Amino acid sequence: MQASYYGAAFHGHPTANGEIFNRHGWTAAHRTLPFGSILRVTYPTTGRTVTVRINDRGPYIRGRDLDLAEGAAARLGMRHVGVAKVRVRRIG
Repeated sequence: MQASYYGAAFHGHPTANGEIFNRHGWTAAHRTLPFGSILRVTYPTTGRTVTVRINDRGPYIRGRDLDLAEGAAARLGMRHVGVAKVRVRRIG
């Protein structure tokens, strides 16, 4: 799965489920998963894992499957690459 991240431009704005987006949080956007779904995301390059909750819709760029909040991307160590291949497992 291809993941990217979003941050400053959306910080403080409402997400699709009505929450205010916090770029430092551990949330994510997905086009079809239900709001509140919990995902375990692993970035194989660093071996780091983060647990995120779906609270927004997107990404709307072809070839991308998941948009992580900037805080989650930083935890994974993928912020410097922008778009990365990740493993995702739904856990809730």
